[in-house]
Amino acid sequence: MPESMLKKLTKEISEHKLIYLLLLIILFFGLFLRTHYIGRLLGFYYDQGRDALTIWNMWHLGDIPFIGPTTGIAGIFRGPFYYYLIAPFYLLGKGNPIWPSVFLSITTIIASGMMYYLGFKIQNRATGIIAAFISSISFNIVLASRWLSNPTPMLLLSMLFVWMLILIVEGKKWAWAPAIFIATVSLFHFGSAGEVFYFVALLIVFVWQAKRRSLPNGKFLFLTAMLVLVALLPLIAFDIKNHGLITKNIGKFLITDESFKLPTWRFINDKFEFYYDVFTNKIFNGRYYLERFILGGVLLVFFYNLHRLIKKDGVKVLVLLLSSVIFGLIFFQGNFGNIYDYYLTGYYLPFLLLFSIALGYVWKFKLGKIFVIYFLYIFLSNNAGVLKYKLMDRGDGPNSISFWAQKEAISWIYKDAKEKEFNVDVYVPPVIPYAYDYLFKWKYNKLLIKDNVPLLYLLYEHDPDHQERLDAWMARQKGIAKSEEINRFGAITVERRIRIK
Repeated sequence: MPESMLKKLTKEISEHKLIYLLLLIILFFGLFLRTHYIGRLLGFYYDQGRDALTIWNMWHLGDIPFIGPTTGIAGIFRGPFYYYLIAPFYLLGKGNPIWPSVFLSITTIIASGMMYYLGFKIQNRATGIIAAFISSISFNIVLASRWLSNPTPMLLLSMLFVWMLILIVEGKKWAWAPAIFIATVSLFHFGSAGEVFYFVALLIVFVWQAKRRSLPNGKFLFLTAMLVLVALLPLIAFDIKNHGLITKNIGKFLITDESFKLPTWRFINDKFEFYYDVFTNKIFNGRYYLERFILGGVLLVFFYNLHRLIKKDGVKVLVLLLSSVIFGLIFFQGNFGNIYDYYLTGYYLPFLLLFSIALGYVWKFKLGKIFVIYFLYIFLSNNAGVLKYKLMDRGDGPNSISFWAQKEAISWIYKDAKEKEFNVDVYVPPVIPYAYDYLFKWKYNKLLIKDNVPLLYLLYEHDPDHQERLDAWMARQKGIAKSEEINRFGAITVERRIRIK
């Protein structure tokens, strides 16, 4: 950090000690919410097991991945940067997935810190504190932050992207390179769908800045091209090796399957209901009459004062970014019409920042301060109950499939086997038990597990949505081995059986 910037930062903090003490308390509390009981409550399922196995092979077998997690669309893969990002923390934790999970949680609280900075930069310190408070404590943002999955880094990446766009609009030509790089890695490595509209926002900003004659020179264009090449190189190498598999499937998805086309009015209505649910549940988990009234009031204030707010470069950027995805996704009908909340992870915090700007504007007035304080009280009350319920859970309830229960179930098997060789058969709702494949490998390196030995253990999770599948699996087991002992850990059942000769 240059000395002049350090002096400015020191002066800023020393002159507003109370503000920065409050910010520090908010961020530490947000980090507590993100990491509390993570050792027991971590969600370690199909995707997490698959990713952990890939990283295990990376460290132990030297198998460097050139593709990342699947996108949910056949034949289209993300890039491997998510694996590269969390792999060092699997190594530091000796294979323990808690380490990368805590690391990702820390990135999200850094994003909340950036919410303060951008709120302050765009409007005032009150806006920054409001933005940091909402993003740190929102139940659904906390849940997204505790998710050991590739969309989680998008919370920080989205704030970095907004920052770069603001700098571009302010005339900082060097910001084009990191902005385009962030958009590229967001779409191809971490995002889910919505991040494609980062490029729409970039294109509009490009046209805007072209009119101002404020575009980067050849040196910055070369740097941008190199950064984009770095981001795409693993996928390009994989595609070449596999005879254009990804390219062909992207073409099929976009052209043959007509994933983008004119929507019906019913489809548009459904999409706006989806937007309402996705964005408002990041503020109020439960949206009852009072909460809807408050949301409507803030929305009214925002649009009534939009002609004033839009003069700020940061507001222009946020409106442009959110408008790009809101209107762009209306034409998206691919993936069999399926679209999920986490597809918009890269827009959660930009929305909350824009919402906080409206509240920060209201804060300027005496009655506005009363309204904002009341809003924050209702916000805290609405989120506190579900946060307490979720985070006080110990993962041992009859419907809990927690990291604690998974480890206990596996440990019981090895203790019960008493150094005897055994076979294990696992049933999980997604069919492929990647999570247990990894946990057996990590905890015990699969020692003692052999095929076709007399001692058999069954490990199965409850499956209330498809009980018939579990019943069919259990029926097949009746003719294989006789049950001797049953133990339950949360919603996980373990049985010791002896094979029928």
